Amino acid sequence: MIDPNEIIDLLRVKGKHLFHREGQSLEFKEQFNFAALADYFRDFSAFANNKGGCLIFGVTDAPRTASGLSERSLAAFSKLDPEMISGFILEIFSCNIFWESLILEHEEKHFAVFKVYEAVVKPVIAKKDEGRGQAIRNGDIYYRYGGRTQRIQSAELERIINKHIENAHKDWIRLVKDIGPAGPRNAFILKTDGKPQANGSFVVDGELAKKLKFLKEGHFDEVDGGEALKLVGSLEPVDTLEVEKVVKENLFERYPYSATELANEVRKQLPSVGANLIWDTIKENGLKGSDAYGAYNFRNMKQQDEFEECGKVALGTPSIYSKDALSFLLKILR
Repeated sequence: MIDPNEIIDLLRVKGKHLFHREGQSLEFKEQFNFAALADYFRDFSAFANNKGGCLIFGVTDAPRTASGLSERSLAAFSKLDPEMISGFILEIFSCNIFWESLILEHEEKHFAVFKVYEAVVKPVIAKKDEGRGQAIRNGDIYYRYGGRTQRIQSAELERIINKHIENAHKDWIRLVKDIGPAGPRNAFILKTDGKPQANGSFVVDGELAKKLKFLKEGHFDEVDGGEALKLVGSLEPVDTLEVEKVVKENLFERYPYSATELANEVRKQLPSVGANLIWDTIKENGLKGSDAYGAYNFRNMKQQDEFEECGKVALGTPSIYSKDALSFLLKILR
């Protein structure tokens, strides 16, 4: 569900103009126009291919002010059929895009919002030409860069592909960890469509173990009972699986710059650019912690495990940056 307070914060005013600028996860539109749906869908796919974002209607451009929707735009947005929109998206793009909409009243004005979530399967690819002037072109992949939507560039596409490969590797690593104590010769995988043929340790995932029900010896009913696996021998509890840690590539080879070093490299080539603008550009474009451009330099394995499990980054964790990050900043700031 969209949090109205989140949208109200994005409409916050500083002086006469809005405090927030358009960025990687934010786009403003003055009015909603049903005929421009293809343009909005283009932004949908760009947000989904990045980290998600909000499309807010009712904000004028130059100067950026919260003017609110006209009655006509408000009425048009109110008539949107979510099933129809989702149907259009599935027709136009290679996979579904998850989104929500909201009409919000703030300071006696009405605003409309599309909130788009990061795609589970990337990249989201256009399957057909659509919209006025072919706003969406068959085969294109759109991505959100700063405050604009455009065709994806090689670095971001490579990052998405590498993420696929990395996730596949993690799945294999988890599997190897699970069978680690027994060793490959003494462990087997239990499949639902066949019987295990190997002897040795039977490894059960911790979450699955909580769901197991055990029968007392002599109380097994082969007629009325459900499907069961008979284990000959004893079950031995294992509190901790000690497995060999996977050695990661040297982060500093891939991300050679600290934040300060990155800023210094930028200012060598663009002396007129201030440090605050560099930090703002890094933040607005999500370079910190991005696979292609940056990584968190965790101080210990506990911090890294916590980040991988729940996405929590310990306070004060420094970021390091790649050469692609330097190229990207120079391109944007020029």
